[in-house]
Amino acid sequence: MLYEENSLIMAPLSGYTDLPYRNSLRRHGCRYAFTEMIDTGAIVHASKSCVRFFDRGGDEDWLGVQLVGCSLEEFKYSIENLKKFNFSAVDINMGCPMRKVAGKGKGAGLAKDSDKAAAIVELLAASLNIPVSAKIRIQSEVDPESTIYLAQKIENAGASALTIHGRIAEKIYSGKCYGDIISAVRKSLKIQVIANGGVSNKATYEELRQISGCSEIMVARGAMGNPWLFDVLQGFKKYPPTKDELCNEIETHFMELLEYAGDNIAFKLSRKIILDYIKGRGFSADIRISASKISSRYDFVNLMEKLRSFPDEKYIHHSL
Repeated sequence: MLYEENSLIMAPLSGYTDLPYRNSLRRHGCRYAFTEMIDTGAIVHASKSCVRFFDRGGDEDWLGVQLVGCSLEEFKYSIENLKKFNFSAVDINMGCPMRKVAGKGKGAGLAKDSDKAAAIVELLAASLNIPVSAKIRIQSEVDPESTIYLAQKIENAGASALTIHGRIAEKIYSGKCYGDIISAVRKSLKIQVIANGGVSNKATYEELRQISGCSEIMVARGAMGNPWLFDVLQGFKKYPPTKDELCNEIETHFMELLEYAGDNIAFKLSRKIILDYIKGRGFSADIRISASKISSRYDFVNLMEKLRSFPDEKYIHHSL
């Protein structure tokens, strides 16, 4: 199996799961994580923006890389680049629903061409000495057959595991997650199946495990601003973070981001990251506005003073 039984896996998140972001997750019990989604076209054209995506921390025990694309030639070129790095697995994105991706035949768009999807899996599986997996979405909310067909093509092409998001691409991240469709697909395959979709707390985690029958679960947006989700779901911690724990994690994450990316990039990235941390925790509008406008170290210090002095009785603990 690609993952140990009962594993909790962090999904690749474009614009988020860089090294500092993963460090935050690792501090709270995350072992299995992926790079940000990397476009094969960016690799072919040696885009400077994708170079840092290949970074792996010295203490990262397990790190997968996720590729998105639709050209066999671009995947062939990418293979030679991947061989230069020490990744634990490579995943092919066949589930991204965003128009700028799926509309070009990548992500969820690639899943609509099962022959090409299978050919790409076969190419990578034959060329690399690390496991190859794929991440798809269910193809129908009412009939599992179309998803089973795609999944079996991927399995027969040589994939070691398959992650299934329980929503169709058109629903993006809203609405019900159809664990029953995932369950039907799981029963039709011999390879490991990982369920994904809608996990944000203990209740949604247990529900997806029960309905899908999958012991391995991938979390995504539910961990944004909430690395403690790994602690709680794996039984390392019973309670959501206190205000001090939240502030300490924000501060550590920000300082690591500064060191990793430099001031200008760090200030820009930190705005959305910090807003995720403080979202729904009762902080006042002026604090949220301050977080959205960080453009200097002084701004960050000022924000942290506001966060730490915020009344404890108004701080809201997320339900985990």
